[in-house]
Amino acid sequence: MKKFEGSCHCGSVKFTFSIPDIDHAMRCDCSLCSRKGMVMSATVIPPEEIKIRSEQDALSTYQFGTESARHYFCNRCGIHTFVETRLNPGHYRVNLGCIDELDALRLPEIIYDGRNL
Repeated sequence: MKKFEGSCHCGSVKFTFSIPDIDHAMRCDCSLCSRKGMVMSATVIPPEEIKIRSEQDALSTYQFGTESARHYFCNRCGIHTFVETRLNPGHYRVNLGCIDELDALRLPEIIYDGRNL
């Protein structure tokens, strides 16, 4: 397992997670993700492999539709940091753009059909 660190733009929300590696990314075509343009981890991260730290009251969530997925963002700088998945509650996908040492836009991508869920 490899450990990665990420944060929002202002640093109020930080997270670390461990997965085997990041060799490709995922984009979801649901109405929210397509508007955000977020490049997410293709690997779903179980709760025991992610640690989330935020300054008091900095982390907010947004839910829509079935309200089963939780989209987390920093309410200070507006960056969407990760999402708690609809199909695996308690498991996460992270915004790869929040990882400084990774060029998320250069990774090969798979498209997730969130529009038809």
